[in-house]
Amino acid sequence: MIPKPSLTKARSQTFKAFYATIRSLRNRPTEAPADFTPPEENDFILSILRSNPSLRDTRSYLASFGALPNKPQAKSATPPHVPEIVIPPPVHKSSTSLPKISDKQQQVQPSPVITSILNPVYRRTALVKVHGPFTDVQLDSITRGLVYLEKLGLVSVIVVENDDRVIGEPDKRSRIMDEVMRVVTSLERHGARARPVVGPVARLGPKPGGDEFSSDPKCDPPETHAYPHDLVPIRSSLRAGEIPVVAPLALDSFCRSVRVDANDLIAGLASSMMEAAAHDHNHSARSEHEDGTTDPDAIDLTPLRLMIINQHGGVPSYARSGYPHLLINLNQEYEHIQETFDPKWKSSHPTALSDLALARTCLNYMPPASSAIMVSHKSPSSLIGNLITNKPAVSSSLPHALLQGNLRLTPHTPTLLRRGLPIQVIRSLADLDKEKMTALLEQSFGRTLNQDAFYKRLEKSLDFVIIVGDYAGTAIVTNEGRDGTVDFLWVALHDESYGLGHPFSANPNGGKGGMGEGRDLVWRSRSNNPVNKWYFERSTGHMRMGEWVLFWSDAEKHLKIEQGRRGSEALSYIEDWEHGRLARWADEIPKIPSAWK
Repeated sequence: MIPKPSLTKARSQTFKAFYATIRSLRNRPTEAPADFTPPEENDFILSILRSNPSLRDTRSYLASFGALPNKPQAKSATPPHVPEIVIPPPVHKSSTSLPKISDKQQQVQPSPVITSILNPVYRRTALVKVHGPFTDVQLDSITRGLVYLEKLGLVSVIVVENDDRVIGEPDKRSRIMDEVMRVVTSLERHGARARPVVGPVARLGPKPGGDEFSSDPKCDPPETHAYPHDLVPIRSSLRAGEIPVVAPLALDSFCRSVRVDANDLIAGLASSMMEAAAHDHNHSARSEHEDGTTDPDAIDLTPLRLMIINQHGGVPSYARSGYPHLLINLNQEYEHIQETFDPKWKSSHPTALSDLALARTCLNYMPPASSAIMVSHKSPSSLIGNLITNKPAVSSSLPHALLQGNLRLTPHTPTLLRRGLPIQVIRSLADLDKEKMTALLEQSFGRTLNQDAFYKRLEKSLDFVIIVGDYAGTAIVTNEGRDGTVDFLWVALHDESYGLGHPFSANPNGGKGGMGEGRDLVWRSRSNNPVNKWYFERSTGHMRMGEWVLFWSDAEKHLKIEQGRRGSEALSYIEDWEHGRLARWADEIPKIPSAWK
């Protein structure tokens, strides 16, 4: 006979067990749906969608990272009169009469477009500077963006730098080693494979004999250099599918490993990796199969991108009230930015000028289509947008009034840097190369220019011509009545370094140095022109005239002076001097004769 307390306890345990059993039946563990995507994968896909690439951007990306075109298969050397012997497969008796399902039917083939984007065949490399110190959360954001780039085919060669050090301290080497291991651990936490490279991969001093890959002889050579065999640790990591994380070390003349500035090491790697890639190409290092395909494990050491990740972001700009530049043409703007850098920015952006010099040196060796980006740890997704589109986060030619909402500038908006082309302003028709100008116009519009009538008209109405490079691009501005020209052609070539007709403008490109009186700029375009969307966003207004659309851009300087004179009073929708101008434009613009035969 069981005592009463024991009976109560047994009944209680039985009830609990029964309740637990029923509860487990009712609340079965939920299984993840078949189309479940981890949060990081969702973030990766959203980052691609936010980049909003155009069809042209997508084609350019696939041309660099997509599958390389297969070479035609070599014909067999077997004589045509020799018959091919075909051995039939053995016949197996089947106990059932069910039709066989082919392997192609059993395996679901993914979309080739998705496969080409998410699983690229041809991998490229990028030089990345991670300039700390960063907290664990900040470093986690940075490494997540670098892992996303690897999924898109861009493998990073990371060089670590840390300002949280004292020059000459005894443990400076161990401190940078700890930082390297932090980056490696953070990368592996996101599923990537990383390898610390704690030995020197470069040598101190410029390369003996000079650099044959430099595109600008005026640019100072890097303070470090490397030979192809010095890059074995980096090449080995990339071939193994690992991201190399390099410590800023180099060998001195006594073969001692010394701590160097990360900028010097990255500049030397940019030159050396270009040389190694050219050596690989000349000696057919990328093995080719008999069917003409390329080895998917092949690594091109040519650095396609330079990414500078720091705490403060890009280079501040006067024209953007201290917010970063969106796009910098190093060929045209480098000296001006260096000379006019505000001293107060040296405390808020201490490495801006040194990083600007690093970008100029590296892009001097990298391919012409390469670019550099300066970004803070708060904008890792912008790295994906830069990779796919190779454009700034926001178009630098957009008016400030339109930079609102998603297009709003912040202190952490990245700066895109390109080697760029020189820009010159010509004010006399005698200085114009008519042959090159004619070739450019006919190639751009696909029509034949009526040269005699066109240049005869320019002799009377030409105001100035902007030439990009060796006639790679142009903008022709003429005087039509009282309007038609501004200090610098803002609509076609907006130069954010110098503003537009403002007192602080110091345009070194051949313009009026900010001292000219800007006037309204007016132009017309066919109503079915696909470029009209670009015009609509950047013009002050437009008016439809049959098969034409008339656009205009107000003279900023005149409006700025009037706004300053009125103080707190706002400008009118239409000022006194603006009355009747639309009717005048509508009468003058249609009278412009066609330039084509």
